[in-house]
Amino acid sequence: MHARGLDHLVWAVRDLDTVADCLQRLGFTVTPRARHPWGTENRCVQFDGFFIELLTVGEAAQIPPAANATFSFGAFNRDFLETGEGASMLVAESQDPAADRRAFEQAGLPVFAPFAFEREQTLADGGVRKVGFDLTFTRDRDDTRNGFFTCHNRYPENFWSADYRQHENGAQSLEAVIVVCDEPASHHIFYSAFTGVRDMRASSLGITIDTPRGAVRLFTPGAFAGLFAQAAPRDPAGAPVIAALVIRGADRAALIARLEKAGMDYVLAPEGLVVPETAEHGLSLVFA
Repeated sequence: MHARGLDHLVWAVRDLDTVADCLQRLGFTVTPRARHPWGTENRCVQFDGFFIELLTVGEAAQIPPAANATFSFGAFNRDFLETGEGASMLVAESQDPAADRRAFEQAGLPVFAPFAFEREQTLADGGVRKVGFDLTFTRDRDDTRNGFFTCHNRYPENFWSADYRQHENGAQSLEAVIVVCDEPASHHIFYSAFTGVRDMRASSLGITIDTPRGAVRLFTPGAFAGLFAQAAPRDPAGAPVIAALVIRGADRAALIARLEKAGMDYVLAPEGLVVPETAEHGLSLVFA
């Protein structure tokens, strides 16, 4: 299998600008609003090869329905938001969408029709460039909550911006995506096939899969509570929850000073500094 690094995380929110404002008060640079042709809108936070995609529904009438082998990105996130906010989709990088599809089929994972699109992106200097992506969707049959796909960036030179990767809080890169699930062993086979990483580390806390860019850590609710000093989020149907992102690079003393000046709470947990305000929108941000 070809190992795939993590590319981005879709964070579905009801009020795009409210959550973007929260991230800006934390010291992140957030891109301007962009619109997809199928009714969703986003703003992004870029790191070193990984980004957070804040996503909301803009024009619900433009969202196409899912049909047969066609996966509807817009419909999936619209339906996700009907039950709450949070990380809705985990995305791995792609060098070859056709090869991803073959690998998923060989691993016995569900696959959907190939999907590609292009849109315009506004640069920090006000200029506009074309960006485009090829998406290869799959699912974990034992996970009724979350979506997964690989993303091939057609014009990386247009998408990535040195200006957008500069954050006042010093954040630089992804350390890990934290998934809370009752039985980590029930999902590690899927995550291995999705990331293309065979080797993993198991402990009493859960399972860790180290990808070329960031780790996926599957923790039990008890382990999450102990490591992040907060109750683990739970899905009403018992599905796994993508609960937190662990970010490297921020200067802790400067970050604490920023949070206190902004009147924002924080918790010093064993795994890092946790900001409870982001968890109110379904995703904990943790500064390692």
